[in-house]
Amino acid sequence: MIRLLIVDDHPVVRDGLRGMFAGDDRFEVVGEAGDGREALAVARSVRPDVVLMDLRMPGMDGVTTIGALKKEGSAARVLVLTTYDTDRDVLPAIEAGATGYLLKDTPREDLFRAVSAAHRGESVLSPAVAGRLIGRLRSPAAEPLSQRELEVLTLTAQGCTNRETAQRLFISEATVKTHLLHVYAKLGVRDRAAAVAAAFERGLLGRP
Repeated sequence: MIRLLIVDDHPVVRDGLRGMFAGDDRFEVVGEAGDGREALAVARSVRPDVVLMDLRMPGMDGVTTIGALKKEGSAARVLVLTTYDTDRDVLPAIEAGATGYLLKDTPREDLFRAVSAAHRGESVLSPAVAGRLIGRLRSPAAEPLSQRELEVLTLTAQGCTNRETAQRLFISEATVKTHLLHVYAKLGVRDRAAAVAAAFERGLLGRP
């Protein structure tokens, strides 16, 4: 029987997962937690085989918690179960030591198989996440934005026109346009809105 710890800040999600696994005698839910700090404490107490880990939680988030579990020497495999599949979510979780990464729309039987695979130490990725990682490996590393380009993009994200951006940065409108063209090229987009969206997705401007 695989011993599970469910970590999610939404009680209804924890209840649903607990009920789902309770109906299968291959699994036993031995603990629950609503945030990272609680998860660490529960994990020390119940010593789970697999941790189902949400990422975005108040206080200590999932990525930080994964790293802390590894640092403490926990033998538990961590299987991320979240709603988010952007680069800024997937890559840090994998780098922190997650064994797998699934989305919350994963069918029940697929989730059961993933937990069993994670318990065996096998890497498990949802199709969307696997495709994203493969695409990232195949594409050349993007050239980083310069400090000035980031400043222009930040003001653009705040809704400033080219003229307003030029006035704030004490540069000409033509220079602003040139910086934006460079930003578009580096991010692989064609307009302001797409540039802002891509920058948020890559974590260049924080969270929207």
